[in-house]
Amino acid sequence: MGSWILGGVVVIAANAGGTWTPIGDVTTTMLWIHGQISTVETMKGLFIPAVVSVAVPLALLSLTSEASGDGPDTSNVMASEQMAPRGQLVLSVGIGALIFVPVFKSLTGLPPYMGMLLGLGVLWILTDAIHHGESERQRLKVPQALSRIDTQGAVFFLGILLSVSSLEAAGILRELANYLDTHIPNIELIACSIGIVSAIIDNVPLVAAAMGMLVAYCAGTGGSMLVIGSSAGVAFMGMEKVDFFWYFRKVSGYAFAGYAAGIAAYLAAQNLHSSGSFSFWILNYDIKKPTWIP
Repeated sequence: MGSWILGGVVVIAANAGGTWTPIGDVTTTMLWIHGQISTVETMKGLFIPAVVSVAVPLALLSLTSEASGDGPDTSNVMASEQMAPRGQLVLSVGIGALIFVPVFKSLTGLPPYMGMLLGLGVLWILTDAIHHGESERQRLKVPQALSRIDTQGAVFFLGILLSVSSLEAAGILRELANYLDTHIPNIELIACSIGIVSAIIDNVPLVAAAMGMLVAYCAGTGGSMLVIGSSAGVAFMGMEKVDFFWYFRKVSGYAFAGYAAGIAAYLAAQNLHSSGSFSFWILNYDIKKPTWIP
């Protein structure tokens, strides 16, 4: 039970951590590709809400009986060996390839997946060169790693994308967008509603509304409220055989609390920024025209 609670926290943290960078989540990546968000502004604007959306569930879960028990016995666990220099090199190149994707897009104008494939090719060449002639280390090469991809999760999301694409082709998603625009005049409330819907429908197709950073946050973290709402949750179900209703009873409420707290943090930061910009405008106006205020 304790490992399930920890896994639920990992799902929340994985979804929140992916929202504040353009390459951390499919949602933000789609918005970034279509020019709705920028790299620097997204990282600055969504980092604090992402941290808050994880800190609040952690704080609340730490008060529960499931999380307050003793941890696992690690007295007989030997200290793990340090990573070999070649492993450190591969890890560094892999992280560098991920970080290079936004730079690649800005320099070449090509789609980000081209940068990802370029990074994969570099890793492929590197691992083949490092382990050349070592038959016992074939499992460390890229072809063997690709064979261990979670195909069930990929097929799951392929089915979701196909089903939602059919709704889009039928015009239902456009009607939903028009309904929200008509009955909910506030754009922040629409984004929050999209986040709640993303707990049921995967967050990827919901970014068609393209309303900026708040949509990226809401669609990304809203998927934590149900275990089937994100790729991290689906992977958690497959690895730990977690029951849907157990996650709903034990984790969904804390995920919603973090989701709402992150929205509050985002709106507070935006209001503070707007107030600061307005104060700067007033001060600048007074300096240029001191007769404005008698």
